[in-house]
Amino acid sequence: MKKISALILTAVMTVSVFAGCGKSTETTSSKNVNSLQAIKDSGKITIGLDDSYPPMEYRDEKNNLVGFDIDFSNELAKKLGVKAEFVTTDFNGIILALKSGKFNAIVSALSITDARKQEIEFSVPYIDGGQIIVTKKDTSSINTKEDLKGKIIGCQLGSTGEQAAAKLEGTKEVKRYDKITEAFHDLSIGRVEAIVVDSQVGGYYMKKDGGGYKILNERLTKEPQGIGLKKEDKELKEAIDKAFNELKADGTLTKLSIKWFGYDIYSQ
Repeated sequence: MKKISALILTAVMTVSVFAGCGKSTETTSSKNVNSLQAIKDSGKITIGLDDSYPPMEYRDEKNNLVGFDIDFSNELAKKLGVKAEFVTTDFNGIILALKSGKFNAIVSALSITDARKQEIEFSVPYIDGGQIIVTKKDTSSINTKEDLKGKIIGCQLGSTGEQAAAKLEGTKEVKRYDKITEAFHDLSIGRVEAIVVDSQVGGYYMKKDGGGYKILNERLTKEPQGIGLKKEDKELKEAIDKAFNELKADGTLTKLSIKWFGYDIYSQ
């Protein structure tokens, strides 16, 4: 009986081992699915973004999703032969949402950093951004970053603006907002005395509000921004990089830049 039991046990263990190997192979195979082909088969590419970051992506008076990143994504999708479908997500959790498969790519003024490159892949940079300091135009007491000592400043939660703000020495408080629009609202009514934000966003508010704000001359950081992709999506990255280069060469990006920023950032 012991010998028979041993033989049965051995057979069961052998089956279990092969079953385990089969499961592992299936999991590995599922990770190697060609996302580019899947996108083309479905006829759409899903784009994750935070819809409260003008002029990059925001809601207009009719609640339509508009902005540079929206137009840019639509042009990219055309180059891939598909349509863009947008998925709004809080910026603070946008990388986790990408990695969990909520969408195919992030196009949301996402700065390329070493820390983020550990988690996701990036396209070639499509904007050369950086963090700046914005105050109200009539705030004569703030003209350099040194003047922020003892002041309350604002930034967006989970952004590189938050990181830059945290490095400023001597500030009284750093207020973190889910949406940059909330930070600008508090700046306008005096709850914060300055905001750390991407340069193109600061420029947009300068233009939009008729000179009610001023941008300090010094830039806190230089930050190229790229499209965020899952690590395994190599074919998709290559296709997006190719599409970007074509859109830059044919003047499409110049037109979008002038439309949203008032000047051609691609001629620099």
